[in-house]
Amino acid sequence: MPKRRRYPLKDKESKKLLLEASKLLGTNIEQFIDSKPRIEVNETETADIFIFNGRPLLANSEGTLFFTLSFKELFPSFPKIVVDMGAVPYVCKGADVMAPGVREVKGEFKANDLLFVVDERHGKPLAVGVALFSSEEMKTVTRGKTIKNLHYVGDKLWDYLRSS
Repeated sequence: MPKRRRYPLKDKESKKLLLEASKLLGTNIEQFIDSKPRIEVNETETADIFIFNGRPLLANSEGTLFFTLSFKELFPSFPKIVVDMGAVPYVCKGADVMAPGVREVKGEFKANDLLFVVDERHGKPLAVGVALFSSEEMKTVTRGKTIKNLHYVGDKLWDYLRSS
């Protein structure tokens, strides 16, 4: 993923991004990072990556802001969908999560909220996705898509994050 352009955000833009990210995450993002972070943007072919004090924590692709898999501080407290091991190779190739592959719903969320997708054996994060149903509805859905996959292990963004 070649870099197109990398530049620091101005204070006003940083504050706007922090507010947007806090609203998106449903919590104050500053509890996970320094209160006055230096934020850079790396524009790439796939996404605009927001780098907080040297760490790529957020990305924006096709107008959707989401946290990256490298934002490990979020993992313990954020909602998760546990998928069976049969779903893992598909999720890691970018497939959306289908209802038959969902083994467990951990945490409370609404439709259109962000969440982690984890495997049932190790509990490791495989993807960041958008819930198509609330946590309560998700427990009763038996067919069709349940999570829209935004960012997953092995995608171009993941490869970029691991190399930087």
